[in-house]
Order: sequence, then C-alpha cells, then structure tokens
Amino acid sequence: MSGSAIKEVASRRVWDSRGNPTVEVDVHLESGAMGRSIAPAGASRGAREAFDLRDGGDFLAGKNVSRAVENVIKRIAPAIIGMDCDDLAMIDRTMIDLDGSQFKSSLGGNAMVATSLACLHASAANAGVPLWAWISKAYDRKPAIPLPEIQIFGGGAHAAQRVDIQDFMIMVPGAESFDEVMEITSNVYFAAGRLMSEKVGSGGLGVADEGGWWPVFNSNEEALETLVRAIEAAGEVPGERVLISLDVAASEFGKKGRYRLALDDRDMDSDGFNELLGRWMEDYPIVSIEDPLGEDDKMGMIAFTKAYGHKVQIIGDDYLVTNADLVREAVSEGACNAVLVKLNQAGTVSETIETVVAAEGAGYRPVISARSGETEDTTISHLSVGLNCKQLKVGSFTRSERMAKWNECLRIECDLGAGSFVGGNPLADTWWGKRR
Repeated sequence: MSGSAIKEVASRRVWDSRGNPTVEVDVHLESGAMGRSIAPAGASRGAREAFDLRDGGDFLAGKNVSRAVENVIKRIAPAIIGMDCDDLAMIDRTMIDLDGSQFKSSLGGNAMVATSLACLHASAANAGVPLWAWISKAYDRKPAIPLPEIQIFGGGAHAAQRVDIQDFMIMVPGAESFDEVMEITSNVYFAAGRLMSEKVGSGGLGVADEGGWWPVFNSNEEALETLVRAIEAAGEVPGERVLISLDVAASEFGKKGRYRLALDDRDMDSDGFNELLGRWMEDYPIVSIEDPLGEDDKMGMIAFTKAYGHKVQIIGDDYLVTNADLVREAVSEGACNAVLVKLNQAGTVSETIETVVAAEGAGYRPVISARSGETEDTTISHLSVGLNCKQLKVGSFTRSERMAKWNECLRIECDLGAGSFVGGNPLADTWWGKRR
C-alpha cells in the first residue's frame, strides 16, 4: 500500500458561511500523510439528494451535527481503518453499505461526503502532488481551467425569496484566461453595486448568501434589465464577451406544474412559464438556465428542453441531484442537456464521478458547483480542473468562502500555464455560441 493504509479518522464540528454547524473530517495514513475536508450545505435542496444529518430540537435551531460527527468516529472510522486510501471506490462502497438507507439518512450524507473527500485529499498528500493532479491521474483526465459561472444578484432561497429567481449570473467565455474573467467580473459586479446604490442608497446595499447583491427589484425581469445595464456600465457589450446565466430553482416556487412568481403576482402553468422563460432568452443574452422547471414537473422539463435545448444550456440541479441513474433517465426522456454536480448531493466522491461519466457519455455537460452554505474548503476547484469538467459555479465575487475557490483556480492556472483555460471566442461553434 506504500503507506496509504488508513491509520486514524478524526471528526469535529466546524461552521459554514451561514454560521451553521457542519462536519469536518481528518484522515491520517500510515505514511504520516493527512487529508482534511468539510461538508457543505444547501438552502434549496432536491428531494432526492443525500440527507444532511442534523440533531433537531431547539439547540442551535436544530442544526447541530453532533450525531453526524459521532457517526464518523464510532461507525465510519472502525469500518475503514486499515483500508487502502487510494481505493476510494471501495471506501465509499463500504460507507454506503454501512449506511443502508436510500438517501444516506443513517450515517448522514454530510458525514459521508466529508470522509470521502478527506480520503481523496489524503491520497494526494501521500503522493506528494496537488489535489487536481491526483484527480487527473486517478481518473485519466487532461486537466483544464474551467469557465466560471459567477453570481451578480442573489435571489430565491439565497435572499429570503426577495426575488423569485435564485441566481442572476454572468459567464465570460470570450476571455483569454481565468485571470481575465476575474477582471471583467469585478467590473460588472461593482457596476451592478453602483446601480443598486443609485436605486436604494448605499445604506440599503447588502449581499445574499452567496455574495451577490441583495435584490431590490419590483419584478424578476427588472433584475435582468439591471444586469444588462451593469454589463454595459462595465464597458462590455452584452452577448459578446459577457453572457448571462440563470438559476431559476423553479422547485422553490412551483409544484405539480403550477408556478407562482410572487414578486410579479403572477401564476402560470408549465406552458405559460416556459413561454415566459423563452421570451427572456430572446430578449436577453441568456445562454444557460438551471432548473427552469420544478423537480416534479417531468413533462414541463422535457417540453422546455425540446423547445430550447438546441440553443441554450439547460442544467438539471434539483431535477438530477448528482445522480447517475437520474441523468441516464433524463437522457432517455430528452430532459436537460447538462447536469449540476454537487458532491454533497451524491454523498461520496465515487458517486459524483459516476454522475460526471454518465453525463459526458451521453453528451451532457457536467458543471461542478458549490453550495450556498460553504467553507474555506477548495476541493471543488481541484475537482473541476482535474476532471476537466469545463464549468465551475461557486457563487459570487465576494465573501471569502467563494473567493477562496476562485483564487485557487488562479493558482492552478499559474501551474498549468497559458492555454489551460477552456474559454475562447463566444461566437465560435460551441454551446455558448449557439445563442447567437
């Protein structure tokens, strides 16, 4: 095993970006190498994603994680100590079998994903290579710096439903490097802040869970109009280098094919909501849209994909919950053409990789993503680079738990060198050029 046998597993309660408890795990190897990782947490959660085990009750608003931490120490650790850390698939399978439930509610998805990720880090540390390099070698991928998807305005569950749409984001495929993406995004982000300040005064400015500006709009479409103005104020032409991406998170305001935009005081069925989104995509340079229909609205999602999937990226998040079987089902039914990949939705690294492979095999695009409850852990930056997933969604351009991940990509770009960024001419024959 070359010292890669697991010798000790430790776990503790730490705190995420919303001030809620979460689980951290350390995995120590016989060689002396150690890996550490922290479980993230989501606000808008799919019904079929791995279960975040919390204590319940009144203490810490029921969000304490002492049971999950105890499960790592008393149940997971005895089962995996002595195993080869490099055989992550076997470790993950051992935890899955030990848990025995459909959605990891026995051990807790938070306990399992933190352990799985800590093992991944330990293997890289044992090999003496950066995590992205270990992932690239272990999964036989050519590493590449991803195209970021960066929030400018937060909404939905990330901003107390002040606006119905959850994320108003930009993408800059026309940049020549990740570093240039950061420059352009900075200009757009702070231009948006100035526009909001003119509207509400500097004292009314705030940020949502993921660092995007707190929405103060009279309609959902006003947010789109303001985003276009911010892009222009930054000296860019909307639809050229800078494009728009939305996370609708429709499950938050839609049930059984009925959708209510509270800010607009408007109720629609699936067809009506599809038509509204279709008009937005015609009127604004939107090239990517996530969860445009609810997770329970299969026919609506299929209809939306049939109507618009040839020219925009349609990402399944709550609809696919990083589940390879659901991706394969969506492919067979013609729903979505991309999948959001969240480690804690799957619950283990191995299941996450299986989802990426299933998506790519069907021609669907995997988009590695953070959660709204994040930490300083930068694993997803390395995962996106090492797997060459080409797209990374972390949140906004502020808050250290977000910038830690963007900054890690900048460091890796320095290591990989010129030409490692996957962006380029947005008018080229690529998915982001189809909008034009």
